Amino acid sequence: MAADEADVDKADVDRAEPNSVAVGHRFAAALREAGLSVIAEIKRRSPSRGALNADADAADLASEYKAGGAACLSVLTESERFGGSPEDLQAAKTVTGLPVLRKDFLRTLDDVRDSHAMGADAMLVILADIDPAALPPIQQLALSLGVDVLTEVRDEAELDTAVDLGAYMIAINQRDNPESTKFTVDYDKAVRVSRCFENIDDRILLIAASGIGVPGGTSMRAITEAGYDAALIGEALVVADDPPELLRDLLADARGG
Repeated sequence: MAADEADVDKADVDRAEPNSVAVGHRFAAALREAGLSVIAEIKRRSPSRGALNADADAADLASEYKAGGAACLSVLTESERFGGSPEDLQAAKTVTGLPVLRKDFLRTLDDVRDSHAMGADAMLVILADIDPAALPPIQQLALSLGVDVLTEVRDEAELDTAVDLGAYMIAINQRDNPESTKFTVDYDKAVRVSRCFENIDDRILLIAASGIGVPGGTSMRAITEAGYDAALIGEALVVADDPPELLRDLLADARGG
């Protein structure tokens, strides 16, 4: 998709502040606290697993995540594949007061405006899902509205591209590349990609996502030692019998406890 297909409104871009490393708002600030932070995710189902917690109440689950020590929340607002809604995001934010990431298939400046209107503190943009040239204007407009942008990448090459485009909050997704239909997770990817971090400005926030905290998956300790600022954890928490207890255990593992 070309940049102009991303609905790039020149007036909006002109009003936006130029991006630079370390620019960010409430969501980014929460991840800059000392130690590895957890972004706890709310989703009822997924394309890879089907139903996870079909009857989950977003407000109740968000409250449990906060009790367990989550720094931020991630809420799926896509209904068909993930069973989410904008109302889930609003309920989670209202009941906890935590910064909330809107997770959906977001590609345009209208998506930025919609995310802001529904109260999201941050929005996910999958780099492979857009023309890379569309990322700077999306990020500029979002920042001008007080919304952080989490740019998702899948490998070292995409990480380099995101950094070159001015991304200041980057998630390395351990799941298969977008063209794959297997939905498999490479549990070593986050650590492997971290070998590139020495060449990245240390003010850029780095988040590991997928396959963390699940049986046989990537440990929180490994994520900490690899130099990440946060871990985005979804499935493990959504299906847990006691999400707050699991969160506390994961955070203890991150600290080496």
